[in-house]
Order: sequence, then C-alpha cells, then structure tokens
Amino acid sequence: MGVFDNLKDKASDAVDNHGDKISDGLDKAGDAVDEKTGGKYGDKIDQGTDKAKDGLDSLDGQDDDIS
Repeated sequence: MGVFDNLKDKASDAVDNHGDKISDGLDKAGDAVDEKTGGKYGDKIDQGTDKAKDGLDSLDGQDDDIS
C-alpha cells in the first residue's frame, strides 16, 4: 500500500462521514469566487464545483455521499 492509497482511504472516509459539510464548503467557495468575478464565470464555476463533488463522491466507488 502506497502513500497515495492511504491518502485516498482517508479522503474517502472523510467524504463518507462529512459529505454534506464538504458539499456546503464547495458551494460557499464557488459562491465567493463567483462574487469576486462579478458573476462573469458563474456557469464555469458551477461546472467546476459539480466536477469536484462528483470526483470526491466517487472515491469509494459509490455515488451516495455528496449531493
């Protein structure tokens, strides 16, 4: 087991236990960036946060942790 496998396991556990908080944090970060850019890149920011959520959610092979 390599260092990255251990990191992936820890990240997966964090998403399993705190998926809703992580999702809220990503949304807040996206909203803050959107506000700073004056809404100019809102759709791109939304796409980025959605991809981040999907990536984190699929760490354990199941899409059930982040909404």
